[in-house]
Amino acid sequence: MNLKMLTELAVNGEVRELELLSLEGGFYIARVRLEHAELTLVDDVGKPMRIGSTTHLRDLLQRVPPFPCVLVQHCVHDEMCGVREGPIGALRVPFTLSTSF
Repeated sequence: MNLKMLTELAVNGEVRELELLSLEGGFYIARVRLEHAELTLVDDVGKPMRIGSTTHLRDLLQRVPPFPCVLVQHCVHDEMCGVREGPIGALRVPFTLSTSF
């Protein structure tokens, strides 16, 4: 999914949620959840778009109608050290695309 397609889907109210996934190396990728699909936001050459921060995402989507967003970060320390028992879920922090706080 490119920015144009994301904009069209957001205008039509079809975007359920955007997950901004934190990856090793200090960048993020965006996964867009629709009713029956999840798609990765891609750049002009079709590769997953590397996003630097929530501010970078806000800049990219400043003309897109708002929709729910969540920052997703997996706890690598728990996975490596095995401190907890049972399934280890990701940290999910809701945020807004609005620049006015």
